[in-house]
Amino acid sequence: MRALLAVATHGSVAAAAEVLHVTPSGVSQQLGKLEREAGQPLLEPQGRGVRLTPAGKVLAEHAEVVFAQLATARSDLDGLRQDIMGPLRIGAISTSLHALLPPALARLAAKHPRVSVSLTQGEAELLVPAVAAGDLDLAVIESWENYPAPIVASTSREPLLTETTDLALPATHRLAHRKTVNLSEVDDLPWVAWTEGSRCHHWLEQTLRAEGLEPDVTCTVGGYSTQLALVAGNLVAAMVPKLIHTRPGSVPDEVRIVATKPVVYRTIYVVWRTGADTPAVRAGVEALKTVSEQVAGGLGG
Repeated sequence: MRALLAVATHGSVAAAAEVLHVTPSGVSQQLGKLEREAGQPLLEPQGRGVRLTPAGKVLAEHAEVVFAQLATARSDLDGLRQDIMGPLRIGAISTSLHALLPPALARLAAKHPRVSVSLTQGEAELLVPAVAAGDLDLAVIESWENYPAPIVASTSREPLLTETTDLALPATHRLAHRKTVNLSEVDDLPWVAWTEGSRCHHWLEQTLRAEGLEPDVTCTVGGYSTQLALVAGNLVAAMVPKLIHTRPGSVPDEVRIVATKPVVYRTIYVVWRTGADTPAVRAGVEALKTVSEQVAGGLGG
C-alpha cells in the first residue's frame, strides 16, 4: 500500500522507487502482490507512465487513512515517554511575536528543556504551506472574521485568542473624540496598510470597500509601530489589532484608538500538520494556549 500511495503521489513507478529508496522492479513486485490480493488491477498505462484505476484510487484513499492512523499511534506512544525532546520549528506572524511567543517559549523551555526551538517570522500565506510541506512544525497565524485565512486540508488548527482590530486616528481628527466610528465616515484621510501583496493589505482594502470606501492607501509599511507613528504625524488612518495597541507605550500621545462599526474581529490560530502532532508539537501548542489565555484576559472587553 505504501508503494501504491507513492505511485499515486508521484505519477510513475520510477519516481515512487526513488522516493522509497528501492528499485523500480521492487516497487513493481509489491504492486503486483497487492493487485493479486485485491483481485483487480490497480494501475493502467498512461503515456510513458501509469495512472490508478478506480480500484487503485479507492485503495490509495484507504492507504492515506491507514498511514495517518499509524503516525498518530507513533505519536501517542512517544507521548508515554516522560522526556519530551527534539527540534520544534515555529513560524509566526509579527503581531504575535512580541505578546505570545516569548512567554510561551519561556514556559516551554522551563517545562521541557530538551525541546530545541527555532523561530522564524513570516506571513500566513507562506507559513501554512510550510507547515503542510513539513518545513515547519507549528505556525501562529491570523484570520479575520471578514477575511478568513485559507484552510489547507492536510493541516489542523486550534484558536488561541480572538480580539478586535480597531481604528487609529490622529488625535486632532474630527472623529477622534468619538468612542465608536463607522468606517464609512473616515472619508477624508488616506490609509496606511501592510506591505503590498500581503493578506493584511488585501484585508484592509476589502474591509473598507465593504463599507463603501475606495481605499486610498498612500503608505505600505510592514510594522504597526511605524504605522502608528505615521498616524501620529497626522498623515494617515490605520487599523490596529488590540494585541498591539494595548501594549504599554505602544500608542503615541498624538494617536487615538477608536472602536469601529462594524466591529472587526481577528482570531489567532496555531496550525500543525495533521498526523504530525509529536510530543514536542503538543507541548508547543499547550504553551501557546496557556499564554494566550493569560493575554486574552488582559485585553479586556
